[in-house]
Amino acid sequence: MSDQAKTPPRREWPLWEVFIRGQHGMAHRHVGSLHAANAEMAILNARDVYTRRNEGVSIWVLPTAQITASSPSDKGPMYEPSQSKVYRHPTYFDIPDDVGAM
Repeated sequence: MSDQAKTPPRREWPLWEVFIRGQHGMAHRHVGSLHAANAEMAILNARDVYTRRNEGVSIWVLPTAQITASSPSDKGPMYEPSQSKVYRHPTYFDIPDDVGAM
């Protein structure tokens, strides 16, 4: 029997998506991904990897497996309903001349 047959399969930790809120802003932005055994370890690893220069004030981590996303190939059917609501587009409204620059 070879050594390779005796070695149990290697299990990777789950993948987490990392979002950081910077010092000058209110929104979190996606900065990358990392592997961690649990949420607490993901937060600590994200702190060490993505905020080394004190640029963050808040960290969010989310298991990648929990993300549900639309497909770019569904763009037409997904966003078509907004085309029938022209009032949602800024070009629908007339801006009075006395408003000036916006």
